[in-house]
Amino acid sequence: MLEHVRQVLAEVKAKNPAEPEFHQAVEEVMESLDVVLQKHPEYISSNILRRMVEPERVIMFRVPWMDDQGEIHVNRGFRIEMNSAIGPYKGGLRFHPSVNLGILKFLAFEQVFKNSLTTLPMGGGKGGSDFDPKGKSDYEVMRFCQSFMSELFRHIGPNTDVPAGDIGVGGREIGFLFGQYKRLRNEFTGVLTGKGINWGGSLIRPEATGFGVVYFAQEMLKTIGQSFDGKTVAVSGFGNVAWGAVQKATELGAKVVTLSGPDGFIYDKEGISGEKIEYMLKLRASNKDAVEDYAKEFKGAEFHAGKKPWGVKVDVALPCATQNEILVDDAKELVKNGCVCLCEGANMPTHIDAYHIIRESKMLYAPGKASNAGGVATSGLEMSQNSMRLPWSRDEVDQRLHEIMTRIHNTCITTAEKYGAPGNYVDGANIAGFLKVADAMLDQGLV
Repeated sequence: MLEHVRQVLAEVKAKNPAEPEFHQAVEEVMESLDVVLQKHPEYISSNILRRMVEPERVIMFRVPWMDDQGEIHVNRGFRIEMNSAIGPYKGGLRFHPSVNLGILKFLAFEQVFKNSLTTLPMGGGKGGSDFDPKGKSDYEVMRFCQSFMSELFRHIGPNTDVPAGDIGVGGREIGFLFGQYKRLRNEFTGVLTGKGINWGGSLIRPEATGFGVVYFAQEMLKTIGQSFDGKTVAVSGFGNVAWGAVQKATELGAKVVTLSGPDGFIYDKEGISGEKIEYMLKLRASNKDAVEDYAKEFKGAEFHAGKKPWGVKVDVALPCATQNEILVDDAKELVKNGCVCLCEGANMPTHIDAYHIIRESKMLYAPGKASNAGGVATSGLEMSQNSMRLPWSRDEVDQRLHEIMTRIHNTCITTAEKYGAPGNYVDGANIAGFLKVADAMLDQGLV
């Protein structure tokens, strides 16, 4: 690692204590950039790295709301507007008890590179709250969302910052947030994505990230002369991303055998297809962070309490749950069992130490900033539809998404080869994403 890179990374860790996820995200990108900085010293002289790791704006605010019993609660709200060099800030809102400043900075930093790779004109941002919508009534969620938007509306707009959904923020929450924005601004604009189909939303948006992961993995498998047909697949999570991934992988001829939640994972040797995929919708709507009910519903499915699915022998692994779910021992299990492809559906689900083990193996590996860009890409397509006041069909959106994911895959491959790392999707994604943003920052001067 170049001395300049070491210095920047040390400064990030010193200036942002107790934010390990943010440190990890920055380090993972920095590890790829030596060859770029040697070839382009202007990035060093212009201090692009130091500018890129500092958010352009960090907004933190209180969110008071009242529950159905009349008791007042206070949560924290955040919006990290990380980088707008190539377009308005774009990134999701996450409502979950684990939300804090460090996690949102990591997500916003990753979002900058992810959005750059889509080739759509979107900068990077992320936000959310430590509010937990699980177990809350619709009225409680509505009151919270209205309070949250009563502050956030000052900082967002269709040409400034366009939030979307993330963990804990689905169609219900987006609807309440949009309604409050419309009331406060007295305008109907495409300020949020993930909207309802009847009022400006895009078809296949809920499934888009999962579809995109599978499309990316499909391109990876093609590089070794293989396909999803006949492959056994492990998927983690059971939310929108996992649901989309299971649908598309099954459609392409694979057999998905796992799902997971905080309570453990299920193994279904017969494969998750048909009514079992539809049952995932019931799991999501049950307001329980649990997959055990799947094993009760379908005979033959096994539930493994408190465990993760990465010890199951599969050909393809699609982690679609949350950050750092694949640790060193999990990586060793995947390698030992002959997994040929790991394609990330979540944001940074592979710990950096686990990634180093996978990198030393022959396994194909794609980072989430490239492989899970399907969600934000479809959000970008929703923005386009809103601007034109024209809806697109399901097939048209799916085709555009497929084209975008294929283009991202090809960009990663060609960039990695150009910079001396053939077949390394991590370096390809980091370098390609970095170059577009860095050049835009140079063009726009000291901002």
